[in-house]
Amino acid sequence: MARFWLCAAATVFFLAFAILYSRFSGSLVLREFIFHISWRTEKILYRLDVGWPKHSEYFTGATFCVAVDSLNGLLYIAQRGDNIQKVLVFTEDGYFLRAWNYTVDTPHGMFAASTLYEQSIWITDVGNGPFGHTIKKYNSFGDLVQVLGTPGKKGTGLNPLQFDNPAELYVEDTGDIYIVDGDGGLNNRLIKLSQDFMMLWLHGENGTGPAKFNIPHSVTVDSSGRVWVADRGNKRIQVFDKDTGVWLGAWNNCFTEEGPSSVRFTPDGKYLIIAQLNLSRLLFVAAPPVGSIGYCSVISSIQLADQVLPHLLDISEKTGAIYVAEIGAKQVQKYVPLKS
Repeated sequence: MARFWLCAAATVFFLAFAILYSRFSGSLVLREFIFHISWRTEKILYRLDVGWPKHSEYFTGATFCVAVDSLNGLLYIAQRGDNIQKVLVFTEDGYFLRAWNYTVDTPHGMFAASTLYEQSIWITDVGNGPFGHTIKKYNSFGDLVQVLGTPGKKGTGLNPLQFDNPAELYVEDTGDIYIVDGDGGLNNRLIKLSQDFMMLWLHGENGTGPAKFNIPHSVTVDSSGRVWVADRGNKRIQVFDKDTGVWLGAWNNCFTEEGPSSVRFTPDGKYLIIAQLNLSRLLFVAAPPVGSIGYCSVISSIQLADQVLPHLLDISEKTGAIYVAEIGAKQVQKYVPLKS
């Protein structure tokens, strides 16, 4: 017993010394070592806002995606079903504003890309009807503004551009667009378009190697100029340089059970929030420093009820609130940051 307590005391002393030394010496190796030990004791970062929304009766279908317009305090939700309004518009506080259904067939992903002069929402449509296999831009009231792809016709073409089950997109403030095309369709590709819809670069091959995909399902961009793709079928996240498209690395150590279905960064850039659909789980992963991809290190997680099925999520740039579209529960839930 004495030997046990001696070993325990020595371990505590070593960890305390390593933490102090790494803090004052600037040792990246020691910091990473301590980090990989300390993440196992999870932090609680968010809590469920049980009072959101004010009017849940408007959820009448399977809620597949959500997008936050932080500039205008709006939240867009797209749902699937027969004889229902496909797009719902709420305030971030949870008050219902309006709904519309014009030219929306089967929504899959969405992104709010508003400016001071324009409120707009992009929707990826995977339907087989006359509006399917496209990515469409609408104003806040549902008026169609722009169509990318060939309406009603799936394909692999680049000129003219064609999609097959486009999963999601991310639009930068510059207007550049990142598209993951291939939610189980012909394509498994990541495309970057300019603000005038010219092709800038492309990765577009099915496979398991670097820059190849198996169901690229979600895409986001961090403040350091890196593009993060949820390569769901390959159970990993791949990372690219946003300017050149060069492959920077991949994370797979967090996804032994199931691949990621959605990726978004918190406004402060500290965490990457990841949804895992069939596990009904949200992961909070430490964002790596500039110049390094490193390994996936889970800081916190939220285990949802069985069969909730969180599909895609988005985050408010102003409040840090997370909105999760749950196709199993047929609702959107809001999680708010705990005050430090």
